[in-house]
Amino acid sequence: MNEEPTRTSKNEPDLAGQIGAKAARKLKARKSTQGVWFGLGMMGLVGWSVVVPTLLGAALGLWLDQHHPGKHAWTLALLVVGLSIGCVNAWYWVAQQEKAMRDEPEDNDE
Repeated sequence: MNEEPTRTSKNEPDLAGQIGAKAARKLKARKSTQGVWFGLGMMGLVGWSVVVPTLLGAALGLWLDQHHPGKHAWTLALLVVGLSIGCVNAWYWVAQQEKAMRDEPEDNDE
């Protein structure tokens, strides 16, 4: 089945082409083995990849403030650094997963 909708003279997809493309996407989604639990697990994994570096940064900042007091507080600074590292980590991981899904070979046998 051709997933690319056919074009009319105005270079816009016609109704049959749009319906065909949507049907092909639905069939591909139904054949997918990833379900609701996979999606929930993915959200949890992304959440933890942000939370863990943030908490580690805050804990290190608290430890530095208690053992090496100075005129600047380390807690907030290291909390922001940990949050930044966690967000970059989550962004990188999600980008890798998206690339893997796009590069996945499609089954055009049927």
